[in-house]
Amino acid sequence: MEAGDRGEIMPFEKPEDFYKVYAAFKRYRTPVLKKKHMRWYDREFWSPARCTPETSVLELGSGPGEFLAYLKQMGVKRFLGVEMNPEAIQAMPPGLDEHLNKSDVWDFLDAAAESEPYDRVAILDFLEHFSAIEGVRLLEKIKTVLAPDGLVVIRVPNMASPWGGIHQFADLTHKCAYTPISLEQLGMAAGYKTLQFLPQRRGSPIRRFAEDRLHGLLSSILSFNPVIWSPNMIAIMKRNTGDEV
Repeated sequence: MEAGDRGEIMPFEKPEDFYKVYAAFKRYRTPVLKKKHMRWYDREFWSPARCTPETSVLELGSGPGEFLAYLKQMGVKRFLGVEMNPEAIQAMPPGLDEHLNKSDVWDFLDAAAESEPYDRVAILDFLEHFSAIEGVRLLEKIKTVLAPDGLVVIRVPNMASPWGGIHQFADLTHKCAYTPISLEQLGMAAGYKTLQFLPQRRGSPIRRFAEDRLHGLLSSILSFNPVIWSPNMIAIMKRNTGDEV
């Protein structure tokens, strides 16, 4: 029995301490991959990252495995997720065991440096759990498992959006907040070039149309407008070549 189960107060002194109650907070459930989820990943990952079933994909911080289930559904031949949380792993859909590495991300990256690289590395709702300094280190380490012409796909809360705080401040383990400009800066510090920013679009076509009209109205009356209006954003990055700054 944990101290919290006995009504005792556990010490909380740093952001990492909130992982002591993380499983109870997240209430992990086995994801059910619906057609709408497939469409979301199609437009937020598959198409902009130019994937085919032959494209190898690594996901860091897989959670309960929704994205891994998507890759399996798309027929990707080589893909792997890295997740160490036992409650998240227990909630994963069946059939993903052979595509899962149950270890700490840093340990995995250290051990995988000599293995076959991956064409795409996905970091979805994960980078914000690291400080900016740790984020640079993580992106630098990813180069050791990324193919020379590979791409990194990052999804984080978008603090340039009026609605970004909905996601950024919904989890006390989040250590760093990003706008498109600061995320590009982080990538540059780690030796990457940002190719594209994309919004994370959710809801029905009618809702998306209404959001577009609202954002268009706001853009016409505000002096400063965000590059991306959606509360979450996706960035596509590649390794910088020697002649790029």
